[in-house]
Amino acid sequence: MSTRKEIVDRIAGAIAPLYDAREARSIALLAAAHLTGLPEAAFRTDPAAPARAEGLELAIERLAAGCPVQYVVGSTEFLGHDFIVREGVLIPRPETEELVDWIVRDEGGAPLRLLDVGTGSGCIAASLAAGMPGAEVAAADISPQALAVAAENFRRLGVRVDLRCADALTDLTEVFPGPFDVVVSNPPYVPEADRESMHANVRDYEPALALFVPDDDPLRFYRAIARAGRRMLRPGGRLYFEIYHLAAEAIRTMLGEEGYTAVTLREDLYGKPRMICSRLV
Repeated sequence: MSTRKEIVDRIAGAIAPLYDAREARSIALLAAAHLTGLPEAAFRTDPAAPARAEGLELAIERLAAGCPVQYVVGSTEFLGHDFIVREGVLIPRPETEELVDWIVRDEGGAPLRLLDVGTGSGCIAASLAAGMPGAEVAAADISPQALAVAAENFRRLGVRVDLRCADALTDLTEVFPGPFDVVVSNPPYVPEADRESMHANVRDYEPALALFVPDDDPLRFYRAIARAGRRMLRPGGRLYFEIYHLAAEAIRTMLGEEGYTAVTLREDLYGKPRMICSRLV
């Protein structure tokens, strides 16, 4: 039987070529905690204690091949809740937590109808339902894998969300005629030209369907959802997007052209413009 420190060291050593030392250690701690059933703090307070890690060799093999640790352990934390994630479903990001927090703070005082377009794991919709108890929340996705995982997360977290299959580019208004007070989306936004420069654990494992857009039409999802929003939103309704920071000004301009006003950009914790809100006239 290995010590806790030895388990962490083995994992960190195996993935050292893929990550900097700090990130490798963080990933190793998360994986070790999952495999042993111990809290991460136990590895810091008593590293010499013995521990049994079930499935360690397979986990090391997957992590060393570049598989994200969230897929290896099968879950990730988002705004204090544990969300199931599997391959085929985008892993929730910290900047998306900031988007949800913005919506809850600005919209949480009244009973509203909200729609999350491209829900993926369901992290946005579930967090809005949990953070805004009086709201009616709906969620859409085109991916069967995402719909299955989102439904499972909604059940586990005990939130009520109207989940339906819909394509943001074609039939959103038919599936969800509205009216809604808020539409929110974290759509695909990475240009194909940026694919090769991305970290392999994102590029090779996370779903391309949820990540990439054509170089010749990078705003295709933002534009389609904004146009659908003109039919689904009540007058004065708000449209929130997580955005690609390099396209912030283009998205701001597009929203104005599509009839939205009071366009507000917000930066994430790293100072990049990553969120935008606009109002339907």
